[in-house]
Amino acid sequence: MKLLHRRQFLHLAAGAAALHFAPRAARAQPYPSRPITMNVPYPPGGPTDTLARLFAERMRASLGQPVIIENVGGAAGTIGVARAVRAAPDGLTINFGNVASHVFSSIVYKLPYDVLTDLEPVSLMTVSPMWILGSNNTPAKDLPELVAWLKANPDKATWGIVGAGSPAHLCGVYFQRTTGTSFQFVPYRGAGPVNQDLVGGQLNLSCLEASASRPNVASGNIRAYALLARNRWAPSPDVPTVDEAGVAGLYLPFWHGLWVPKATPPDVIAKLNAAVVEALADQAFRDRLSGLGVEIPPRDQQTPAALRAHLKEEIDKWRPIIESANIKPE
Repeated sequence: MKLLHRRQFLHLAAGAAALHFAPRAARAQPYPSRPITMNVPYPPGGPTDTLARLFAERMRASLGQPVIIENVGGAAGTIGVARAVRAAPDGLTINFGNVASHVFSSIVYKLPYDVLTDLEPVSLMTVSPMWILGSNNTPAKDLPELVAWLKANPDKATWGIVGAGSPAHLCGVYFQRTTGTSFQFVPYRGAGPVNQDLVGGQLNLSCLEASASRPNVASGNIRAYALLARNRWAPSPDVPTVDEAGVAGLYLPFWHGLWVPKATPPDVIAKLNAAVVEALADQAFRDRLSGLGVEIPPRDQQTPAALRAHLKEEIDKWRPIIESANIKPE
């Protein structure tokens, strides 16, 4: 009988030990132990999706696991971001977004999440300039002439936008406020049709990401009035900045960043950040990004803290502009 009790005791003790150490063993697995899903809040084929796929491919080498793209479009990026917010905070779902999805949409839409508190920043990844574009049949040849023409013809010109609260829309609102001009906003489903109507002369003006519209500018099909940045852009060095063109301070960089759900462990965030930093330091990868016309932020801007500060600064800048213009979802 004593022997039986001892056997039972040893069996129970072994079982308890197994239960006690199993979670520790699972937790001890190095991150990442499974493939990572990169949530992209836009449909396939656009500039954000293109960049996400480049980063996913390059980060795989650092992380040792596949990084799989999940496109979740809709509602100006907010549906995809909401899914990322609800994901488990284990580093296996990461959120690739931009100034439109994480700044403009977070102000325009009433959302069940807060991008500043419900997501943890990983890194700022790329920056692309935007520029003010015009069709060749728009009379003005430079930005001062454009401002004068718009003031002489209030509400006559058309400005193409890709939905309410889009970068093109906010650029136009900001331009109106800065210059005291007025014109009509014309909504489009994408930047492609805006480019087409600028080339065809059915549209006077717009404000688009420079990397996507540069071919039409380079070929002379449309005119670039000014770059919305502090410095000139290497791929199109002849286009002046807004400061040089006489409308000082109208900056609108189109940037991309990476986030994870709130409560993701700091060591996981550090490993993801290291993968981004390694990618951005790789000359071959930098060349691929440069070929797309996007710029790489300085090393001190590639930290989680820098992205957190940048996101808050952008929201603080654009909230009063969006609210005073009473921009609402379509």
